[in-house]
Amino acid sequence: MLILAFVVSIYVVRLFELQGLDAPVYAADATAGRTVTEQLPASRGSITDRNGVVLAESVAARDITADPTFVKDAVATAAALAPILGLSPSTQLELGARLSSAKRFVYVVRGVSPQMWERVKALDLAGIYGVTTSDRSYPAQSVGGNVLGFVDGNGAGAGGLELGYDDVLSGVDGTRTYQRDVRGREISTADSTELAPVGGSEVRLTLDRDLQWYAQETLAAAVTNAKAKSGTVVVMTPEGEVLALAAYPTFDPNSPGSADQDDVGNRAVSDIYEPGSTSKVMTAAAVLEEDGLRPESTIVVPSVLTRGGREFRDFSPHGTLKLTLAGVIAKSSNMGTIKAAETIGPETLYEYLKKFGIGDPSGAGLPGESRGLLPRPEAWSASQFYTIAFGQGLSLNAVQAASVFATIANGGVRVQPSVIAGVTSPDGTFLPELAPTESRVVSAKTAMAVTRMLESVVADDGLAPKAQVEGYRVAGKTGTANRVDEECGCYRGFTASFIGYAPADNPALVVAVTLQHPTNGRYGGALAGPVFKKVMSFGLASLQVPPTGTTAKPYRLTPR
Repeated sequence: MLILAFVVSIYVVRLFELQGLDAPVYAADATAGRTVTEQLPASRGSITDRNGVVLAESVAARDITADPTFVKDAVATAAALAPILGLSPSTQLELGARLSSAKRFVYVVRGVSPQMWERVKALDLAGIYGVTTSDRSYPAQSVGGNVLGFVDGNGAGAGGLELGYDDVLSGVDGTRTYQRDVRGREISTADSTELAPVGGSEVRLTLDRDLQWYAQETLAAAVTNAKAKSGTVVVMTPEGEVLALAAYPTFDPNSPGSADQDDVGNRAVSDIYEPGSTSKVMTAAAVLEEDGLRPESTIVVPSVLTRGGREFRDFSPHGTLKLTLAGVIAKSSNMGTIKAAETIGPETLYEYLKKFGIGDPSGAGLPGESRGLLPRPEAWSASQFYTIAFGQGLSLNAVQAASVFATIANGGVRVQPSVIAGVTSPDGTFLPELAPTESRVVSAKTAMAVTRMLESVVADDGLAPKAQVEGYRVAGKTGTANRVDEECGCYRGFTASFIGYAPADNPALVVAVTLQHPTNGRYGGALAGPVFKKVMSFGLASLQVPPTGTTAKPYRLTPR
């Protein structure tokens, strides 16, 4: 009896412990075992064009997840999900293995549509859940893709402005904590807590979607027809607002993984090249500003010019010519440009190139930009001053090149290029981008003189009559430069370009067209001029810019 009483007393004490002393501990353990905390992703902010047209947005989606400890039959569950999710036999087997693990959380599939989740939910599978999330969508597909960039599998910026403005777009995630029953379903009567997510801000660009689309389409056709390696088109206002930034080949940011990795960057800022004759605009402006020459000053251009131990010639053989400075630019004479540059010297030329923004970041704030190359004069070779004068021996990107002409079109004042108009916070407050920096490079008088000189380039007897825009005065310059090939570290092939603005008497738009390594033709006037004409015509019509009401007054190209 004593033994029986002792045993009974042990059970009584243990029962007292379970019901009294240990009950809160066991209850807490049970609650902890069925309590889960899930992340509530913040909605990523949209990216729009200047008119509010959406270029990138987040759309409702679901991540399908699982708690393998609640899954009753991993193989059967995977088999039930396979036809809805479109799983291959091997992927189905792999899913079955993941659902058999001892982990409390695994992904089944990420970023499916709400409709697909409803089909999965209808199966009522134990341990299978749908977590609210979002998927990044680019409604215009490749339009602006190289500017916008893309996001990675976690929804974070991985390229372009998606990466550069990730902290602005991403917002702050929230959390939700609740309890599940033995089948993994939420216990509605149990306590739950939620910290709401804060959505990201919207970024408004200066780009115009329609003009961006047209520039891309026109460029793609030109690159294809010229059998070129690549090309860019930059459209900006004289005040530096970028309205289009096209590159080809391009990609669709909805599926960046299927694109060639060389095509997902932004060639308009990442690729640098020697500009050739479009750079003569800077030399001419510097010479005029420093009173080295006047537009109609006489320059004797020989058949060959020896400088720095090298012989220089123009692209078309000729005897001794007498041209004005305007004629040198209109005829794109390398030797005439060298003789003009000699009136100001290397240090002064370098100073003006820096004022135009060469060798420094453009200021547009686009990820992946290369500042180009412009060594200081003391590092120049014996012949480099002369080659730099006509655009070889320095390098820049397409946005920098467009900015040079925008500076002349803006009366000699350089305005830092911009692609961001402003940011709209989650509460709807629009914060415009800080005003871009401005600096005077040359006087308004010099800018006007250069414009008159550039109008001769697109005249009927100029180098780029194909760049004429009916009803508008056009100022522009051709470029046909030797191209540095990185594969051989040598000059191989050409860079063909045309950059100009219109109306020349009251500039509204600047268009810069560059084709890299064309093999069906080589000259900027013939290859890039027609692209300029099409894009400029579309842009002027879109902005409803009235036709020119004045007549051009070209300088004499030869002395009296």
